[in-house]
Amino acid sequence: MIEAEFWDYEDADEWAEAIAGDIAFIIESALDARGQALVAFPGGKTPLPVFEKLAQKKLRWKSVTIIPTDDRLVAVDSPMSNVASIARAFLPLGARVLPIGTENPDHKLAGNAADARLQDLHWPIDLVWLGMGADGHTASIFPGPDLDEALNGPKARRALGVMPDPLPSQAPVARVTLSRASILSARTILIAITGKEKRKLLEKAINDGPSSNVPVGRVLADAEQAIDIHWLDE
Repeated sequence: MIEAEFWDYEDADEWAEAIAGDIAFIIESALDARGQALVAFPGGKTPLPVFEKLAQKKLRWKSVTIIPTDDRLVAVDSPMSNVASIARAFLPLGARVLPIGTENPDHKLAGNAADARLQDLHWPIDLVWLGMGADGHTASIFPGPDLDEALNGPKARRALGVMPDPLPSQAPVARVTLSRASILSARTILIAITGKEKRKLLEKAINDGPSSNVPVGRVLADAEQAIDIHWLDE
C-alpha cells in the first residue's frame, strides 16, 4: 500500500509557498549531509509559481544540480522545453541545470543519451517532484508503446525515450523521461496537483496501486518512501 498524505490548500499563494518551503528544506538537508543536492523538477505551467517562491530562498545554489523529470524533444529555446523554464528560474542563482533531452528525430537514441548523461550524476537523487496530467501520466510516463519499458525496464536505467500514444494535443512530440526505477530510487518523492478531478484520479490510482489503469498508480505502487501530495482546490 502506498503511504501518501494529502496536504490541502484553497489559496494558490499558500500552496506554492508550502511546496517551495518543503523543497528548500530537502535541498538544505542534502547540502548539510553531503555537500551537494540533486533534484528533479517537472515542467509545464503548474510549477512556475513554485519556482518563483523557491528562487527567493537563500540556499547554496551553486551546490545544487537540477534536472527535469522529463522533457520534450524540442530545441531549448522552444516554449515547450521544460529545461528552459527551469533554467530561467535557477541558472541566475548559480544552480547547475542539466538538460536530459535535445531535439532529436529518434526518441530511442535520445533516451539512451539521456540515460548515459544521468549515470554520471550522484545517485540516489534527493528529490523527485512530480506532477500529474488529467490522463494520469506522470513525468512523461504515458500510455503508449514505451509504457512497459518505462515501468519495468532495468533498475539501473535512469531515463528513456518515449512516444506517447496518443500524442498530447498541447505538445505533440516525443519525450525523454525518468524511468519508474529512477523515480522510486529518490530519497523523497513529492507530488503537486491542482483541481478536484486530478485529486479524485490520483486517490483512485493510489488505492489501485499495481492494478491501476493509469501510469501514476503503477509508477508509485512499490514506493517505499512516504509521499507528500500538495493539492490545490482550484
